[in-house]
Amino acid sequence: MRYLLGYDIGSSSVKASLVDAQNGGRVASAFFPKSEAPIKAVRTGWAEQNPADWWSYLKAATAEVMAASGAKGSDVAAIGISYQMHGLVCVDKAGEVLRPAIIWCDSRAVPYGQKAFETLDEEKCLSHLLNSPGNFTAAKLAWVKENEPELFARIDKVMLPGDYIALRLTGECCTTVSGLSEGMFWDFRENSVAGFLMDYFGFSKEMLPPILPTFAEQGRVTAAAAAELGLAAGIPVTYRGGDQPNNALSLGVLEPGEIAATAGTSGVVYGVLGEVGYDPQSRVNTFAHVNHSASAPRLGVLLCINGTGILNSWMRRNVAPEGASYSDMNVLADSVPIGSEGLSILPFGNGAERVLKNREAGCSLHGLNFNIHTRSHLLRAAQEGIVFSFKYGMEIMEAMGMSITTIHAGHANMFLNPMFRDTLAGITGATIELYDTDGSVGAAAGAGIGAGIYATPKEAFATLKRIAVIDPVAANAPSYAAAYARWKACLEKEVK
Repeated sequence: MRYLLGYDIGSSSVKASLVDAQNGGRVASAFFPKSEAPIKAVRTGWAEQNPADWWSYLKAATAEVMAASGAKGSDVAAIGISYQMHGLVCVDKAGEVLRPAIIWCDSRAVPYGQKAFETLDEEKCLSHLLNSPGNFTAAKLAWVKENEPELFARIDKVMLPGDYIALRLTGECCTTVSGLSEGMFWDFRENSVAGFLMDYFGFSKEMLPPILPTFAEQGRVTAAAAAELGLAAGIPVTYRGGDQPNNALSLGVLEPGEIAATAGTSGVVYGVLGEVGYDPQSRVNTFAHVNHSASAPRLGVLLCINGTGILNSWMRRNVAPEGASYSDMNVLADSVPIGSEGLSILPFGNGAERVLKNREAGCSLHGLNFNIHTRSHLLRAAQEGIVFSFKYGMEIMEAMGMSITTIHAGHANMFLNPMFRDTLAGITGATIELYDTDGSVGAAAGAGIGAGIYATPKEAFATLKRIAVIDPVAANAPSYAAAYARWKACLEKEVK
């Protein structure tokens, strides 16, 4: 029997899944650590992790998944990697890590990206990078250059977290166009490394690893790595992708107009655009999707709402009856009519929101009536506010030329709640399809594509299990539209 091994390198844990290459079924999954991985914050706004810890977690997850499945290391045909996006790993000529990784949620580099955006000309950045340099990997490297010059001088290569894990597995240092685009190192107009940004920051192009296709052999597991992991030497690594593009892949979202959504602590809507484009106000991010090419553009447009599940959990701690579960909260919220009888909540209480041009709008209540509203209204208004923030961002994506008719999502987190799903379908008019999958399973399928085990992505996901389909209820459309119009008016008044 042949298996595919997928890794998902997150900031809270590393997950591994072993998939049957023949039928695409998950054989076993494991994650480590069992409690959330530590993030080091030496100063406010900083966030660092030790890349060696990712490797340690990966070893533990691999051992658990192989033991649970009973598979032999020699049965693994290919390996795929998904990883937390926008991180910075710096290594010397020996491949040794020089400093802790500056991860995605570290905000120290914001001034460097903003200055580059203003100095280089906003239109040039947007038309070539499709984004502001922002707080992405290139800006993080600029911070290292200015604040740690002796260390910067020792850097041989800069990598994303997934590139580092591939290096540990194979001894080969390489990256992808998709990865370079998420770090702001890729020029879409020139179809090459963004020389103008590299020159501005004073970076040598030799600092970037060689570029290989997303779906292709990117090295083979070394004897040393195989001994650590209990695998066989020579297994090819044939896929890597950032966590959000990979989540879209795992849901079969590859073609223009297809949408993937998640609603965990933060919420993400990720749609595929079939032409090179960007939001002139840079309120959403645009990267090369896993199947992008210059001749057939496939761009991932990413909307992130920071205040999603975190608002729901705040409501559980502070508003819901003591001891109430999320299911109990959903029952209370569902007892209230669509629109929460005039109560609107803006869910932006988890820091600056890119969709609001990096403003910290805060979470706020509007239309609260002491004679009408109860905790049930608050619970429903919170969930409606989260959905309406998704809709607000989707309008930006539609203005970029995306047609949204179907939303693919994993059957997890807030998508477990029927009211949340009905509200999202009702306000967007889109059908929601729920699937049983996750990032590590998607990475395993990606490995199968890259290894040629599957002829096409469609074949790779032929057995993807669809759990449910939620169609919008036409009769409720006017109520959702009125509630959203009221919510949007409150938002525009707050951020005008």
